[in-house]
Amino acid sequence: MFNKKNLYRMGLILLTVIVLAILNSVLGKYQVRILNLAGIYIVLGLSLNLINGFTGLFSLGHAGFMAIGAYTSALLTMSAVQKQANFFVQPIVPWLANIELGFLPAMMIGGIVSAIIGALLAAPILRLKDDYLAIATLGFGEIIRVIFTNTQSLTNGALGLKGLTRFTNVPYSWGIALLTIIFMFSLRRSSYGKAFMAIREDEIAAEAMGIDLFKHKLLAFTIGSFFAGVGGALLAHLMGTIDPLMFRFLMTFNILLIVVLGGIGSISGTVISAIIVTVSMEALRFLDSAINLGFVVIPSVPGMRMVLFSMLLMLVILFYQHGLMGRDEITLDTLGGFFGKFKKKEA
Repeated sequence: MFNKKNLYRMGLILLTVIVLAILNSVLGKYQVRILNLAGIYIVLGLSLNLINGFTGLFSLGHAGFMAIGAYTSALLTMSAVQKQANFFVQPIVPWLANIELGFLPAMMIGGIVSAIIGALLAAPILRLKDDYLAIATLGFGEIIRVIFTNTQSLTNGALGLKGLTRFTNVPYSWGIALLTIIFMFSLRRSSYGKAFMAIREDEIAAEAMGIDLFKHKLLAFTIGSFFAGVGGALLAHLMGTIDPLMFRFLMTFNILLIVVLGGIGSISGTVISAIIVTVSMEALRFLDSAINLGFVVIPSVPGMRMVLFSMLLMLVILFYQHGLMGRDEITLDTLGGFFGKFKKKEA
């Protein structure tokens, strides 16, 4: 159990925890917020990569599962006073009015509700393939948003939920991110993970080998939906406010961008890409406002950041289709080889 590789893995996890603890103590509030966002986007990116990358399905409804997890967690953690303050147009449904749970159980329940709805959705639509599946899941995301906008007594409609307690911090966001990374690597090495990748490569051959296509696709979709719900809950309690417009297709696009840039099917690529994209989105925020070059002032163009990222996505698809890591992973063996070469060069 405690062989050399396991000790290295434990050491790497411990080093990551130490680095995060140092960053959490030395960075300002704004930088810590970005650090939290990076951890959340790692969870969301890996959850979508499980569906799109590991199993080869094409889902575009991730924002819908995030919304389910976010609203479930928010409604379960809000106090009766908070609910009364938010639901002033129409009272909240009686069975939710006095329920108040801790953040961790509420987050897990949000993930479970997302997983259940994901399974119910997947049961009929997984018989579709390629573009048809993508359109169906995209439609689901929009349906969820419309439902949440029009269920005033359950979600507070278009007004959303405000004044949420900001439970999400570095231990929560990165703790869940590290657990998700460990889970994904374990899943990939398991028989289920190998079956997912066999389905991705060739469904006919996988079925001929005795793999139940529907069962494994349903499992992948359900697990991905669970982690999307957990990520949505973390995001809700980081922002402190949520509304249906927050979970438009643009949210799914951001996560898809992370998966494609990192490499569809690569866990390491998704983690690296999530950090790069999160930091870049904040660093390039100046593009949305007016830019004074001294000799000329470029007027503000809201959404210019997303135009830049959309162009980047197009370039990756056209010229670097495998993304940053392709389907490769950064493992202990590759790290050992890299540092071995570095030592030889120094000698």
